[in-house]
Amino acid sequence: MDAVAEGLWGLADYQEQSGEIGKAVKCLEAICQSDVSFFPIVEVKTRLRIATLLLKHSHNVNHAKAHLERAQLLLKSIPSCFDLKCRAYSLLSQCYHLVGSIAPQKQVLHKALELTASGYDIAVKLWSCNFNSQLANALIIEGDYQSSIAALGAGYVCATQIGYPELQMFFATCMLHVHLMHWEDESSVERAVAKCDEVWEFLDPQKRQQCLGLFFYNELLHIFYRLRVCDYKNATPHIERLDAAMKADLKQTQYVQQLTKEFDALNESLSRPDLHHRERLALSEKQSRIQHQLASLTTLSSTSKGTLEPAYFGNMRRTDGDKLELAPPPIDGEWLPKSAVYALVDLMMVVLSRPKGNFKDCGKRIQSGMHTIEEELLKLGITDGVREVNLQHSAIWMAGVYLMLLMQFLENKVAMELTRSEFVEAQEALVQMKNWFIRFPTILQTCESIIEMLRGQYAHSVGCYSEAAFHFIEAVKLTESKSMQALCQIYAAVSYICIGDSESSTQALDLIGPVYRMMDSFVGVREKTNCLFAYGLLLMKQQDLQEARNRLAKGLQMTHNQLGNLQLVSQYLTILGSLALALHDAGQAREILRSSLTLAKKLSDIPTQIWVLSVLTALYQELGEKGSEMENVEFQKSRMDALQQKLIDANSSIHHIELIDTVRIEVQQFHEVDSRSILGPVMSANLDIPESVGLSAPMPGQSTSRLVDIDIGNIGRRGKRKM
Repeated sequence: MDAVAEGLWGLADYQEQSGEIGKAVKCLEAICQSDVSFFPIVEVKTRLRIATLLLKHSHNVNHAKAHLERAQLLLKSIPSCFDLKCRAYSLLSQCYHLVGSIAPQKQVLHKALELTASGYDIAVKLWSCNFNSQLANALIIEGDYQSSIAALGAGYVCATQIGYPELQMFFATCMLHVHLMHWEDESSVERAVAKCDEVWEFLDPQKRQQCLGLFFYNELLHIFYRLRVCDYKNATPHIERLDAAMKADLKQTQYVQQLTKEFDALNESLSRPDLHHRERLALSEKQSRIQHQLASLTTLSSTSKGTLEPAYFGNMRRTDGDKLELAPPPIDGEWLPKSAVYALVDLMMVVLSRPKGNFKDCGKRIQSGMHTIEEELLKLGITDGVREVNLQHSAIWMAGVYLMLLMQFLENKVAMELTRSEFVEAQEALVQMKNWFIRFPTILQTCESIIEMLRGQYAHSVGCYSEAAFHFIEAVKLTESKSMQALCQIYAAVSYICIGDSESSTQALDLIGPVYRMMDSFVGVREKTNCLFAYGLLLMKQQDLQEARNRLAKGLQMTHNQLGNLQLVSQYLTILGSLALALHDAGQAREILRSSLTLAKKLSDIPTQIWVLSVLTALYQELGEKGSEMENVEFQKSRMDALQQKLIDANSSIHHIELIDTVRIEVQQFHEVDSRSILGPVMSANLDIPESVGLSAPMPGQSTSRLVDIDIGNIGRRGKRKM
């Protein structure tokens, strides 16, 4: 019967190469369903092969799981077959992961680790690394971060014991990743960053070039860390290296595609029977040369061939060239598909460039990233009419990755368009976010608070302060992130300050007070700088000008040195300029306000320009500079006319009312979707992107009329209330 099995295996291989996956599976299932018994090891190998085909080429995870569970039972009666047992455990673990069954996945992995506990050779240690890696991932999904770090630490020890620096780097980066997701204290994260740097430096330079997946993973994690601690300056070299590597890889990919096309054309020419001998010889030489070039270019992408591990992630069919492997077989893993990583590089460029006002490049990056994501969503079958309930369960994780990336691009687009007063474009991007959320409410549930925050920023930008405050408060209720809650409370406070009455000022103080008392507890300075900005406004309103000046000067210094957010710097300068004028320091006021106006012009931030110009008009009046005053008033009028037209366009849009309306988004709940199983693999890891990334939206564009009243001395004589 061995010959029969060999024949059917060979036929299955042929059918797979021909793209006939169903026929290949039938060939293999003929062995399992035969009335004549085969040796258990033959059936085990066959079932592993079926499972691999199903995982690689279909969404039929449950069918694959059934074959693997049967193979595992058969292997219990076989004393040896270490490698087959490990492959069965590994594939079965991946099946449980895809269907969201974390408890049985952990059980399988613990059994697998028991199997590898007593071995000392390289193969045993490699499998131990595989199982510790998968166990760490399962533990993250359950929120058990300490146990996850312990499993990764065990994998690192195994990699060290066999002298495998690439694997050491894999586990070092994974540990950094977990520390970023579960930020306990900055010192432990710093140690994880230092460990990655140490292992990476130890790697041979040639090895580093071969480990493209690890390079992207490590650099992106470093960027997440720098953004989390608001160290934008030191994040920049990392994104520049990533961008250069991405462009080089894309160029090589295009070259490989060109060579492949040329190679196929040569094959077609050589198949012609009437080809002259000399011409055939020349074409054969050229074919051999191109084949050699292709072999040298694609060697690194074919390392996993010949294993039973499925070449997939999230159950998507992809070529080897579309993978960024993090580790060698039998781990053969990747963090995200290459297209998602490249979209993430574009996103990081946007996150770092937008606060600096580099909107032209941001626009190109947003367009590029969204185009990549939309193509991948189409491959997953996500077209206009598809909703969450229509998705195959095994496609949910990968759909979640791309949808979350898409939402972050749209979020940055909204923030960018609001900064440069393009309200209609901001509306359109925000409505897109809203519509995606309505279609995929469980996968995108963490985005609801961000959408409410952006609705608040839009409402504030167009002067609807009460509606803005409502949406900011709703955003606070919808998130568990302390950082997000603090920022939205600050934004709501600014909206209340802009309303201008006594009751609103009290509400603003009630919101700012708790954040002010805890602002030093946050990682980085994002919350602190925004809090000092809002508190400075409130102190001005209470006529405590000198104290307001001190707080605002401190906030400006931190914003300038660490955040580099030009809009917030410009707004700080405008308030400080108006304070200097109120304190009769005309020289300093002039200097500060000119700097603020320069920044506001760079950002195309019309409301802030008008705000600065109104303060400058008051300054020129005080100094008696009639010519400068007239020139300033004329420019201010042109800016106000431009803003008025943009506001008219925004108000006349069909989306305006639905965005500012003081109701939350209504979502239809689909009871057919098992939300617990979706939330496990999809959302609890937060897309593997730290929550702070993408939330560094600028302060809402200040509307002129209210803040001019606050800044230029028409300040109500209301009693001060201590925090």
